[in-house]
Amino acid sequence: MQGVPNTGLSTGKPIAHGGDLGEVRRRHPLAPLPWIDLSTGINPVPYRVIEPPADAWSRLPSREAEQTLIAAAAARYRCATGQLVAAPGTQALIQILPRLVARSHVAIVGPTYAEHEHNWRRLGHDVTVVASLEAAHADVVVVVNPDNPTGRLAPTQALRDVAARLLVVDEAFIDLLPGDASLAGYLPGNAVVLRSFGKTYGLAGLRLGFAIAHDTLARQLRDELGPWAVAGPALAIGAAALADDAWLQAAATRLAADAHELDALLVSAGFAILGGTTLFRLASHPEAHDKVEDLARHGIHVRAFGHQPTWLRFGLPRGDEEFRRLSAALQVPQKVR
Repeated sequence: MQGVPNTGLSTGKPIAHGGDLGEVRRRHPLAPLPWIDLSTGINPVPYRVIEPPADAWSRLPSREAEQTLIAAAAARYRCATGQLVAAPGTQALIQILPRLVARSHVAIVGPTYAEHEHNWRRLGHDVTVVASLEAAHADVVVVVNPDNPTGRLAPTQALRDVAARLLVVDEAFIDLLPGDASLAGYLPGNAVVLRSFGKTYGLAGLRLGFAIAHDTLARQLRDELGPWAVAGPALAIGAAALADDAWLQAAATRLAADAHELDALLVSAGFAILGGTTLFRLASHPEAHDKVEDLARHGIHVRAFGHQPTWLRFGLPRGDEEFRRLSAALQVPQKVR
């Protein structure tokens, strides 16, 4: 694939993301502490962080440590080790991919995670946001699967049937679904799959993610990332977590129960559940803006969407106390957990 020069194009305003409490804290300085951040889709109960080898902090990341991480990721994602590229978060990969493709027509199934559209446009590509995979006829097709924020899930066979020159499938929220929901183990020749680590394992600050691609594209991604792309402590912690089947199974059970409880709470408060994943719920309310401010006055931050003013995304509360505070803020009696 031929790269394109950086044109410096920009879409203007910074993209809004969850997880930044600074602005809402400034607006509501008297809100009770601690703040409950439900604006992201990150597991609120993170993987227990192991103590990495002492030299992980003082030496450059070793090839051996990277290979151990890649082996654990290949087993978890059911793909070949040679197809895996480790990166400091999938965001880095989202920014690199448009540099590796000659200017093209790009179809993005949306609305979805806005960084995909932003970065393809920024590099001068012709981008169209389409409402469905069936409408995605372009040189490059981008699908977030399951979608953020709707939770829409495209079947793997439908993805394999996409005839684009490059198919980008962002599987940031797929870890808690059955393994056959992922395209990683059935990778078509035209596809690259992105897998996030930090969301499911609750360690977003570790900055770790993966691309799964065939030889040429995998090599290009490695070249763009350069040596020592992933920090030594992240290599060690990521390898341990990805190999821990028991922790992932227990987390999946707990998260599914909490997502069900959150749905019931939101419905009781007058919201309509539109979708989501096990790690977040998408809900609608005719007075969504007022609800955002009401919750903020109670020290609870949720994600709003400018393009859909009735939508709110709720991450999962952590444990009984956060569920209690959310119930009180929504003026819904809390059920006994």
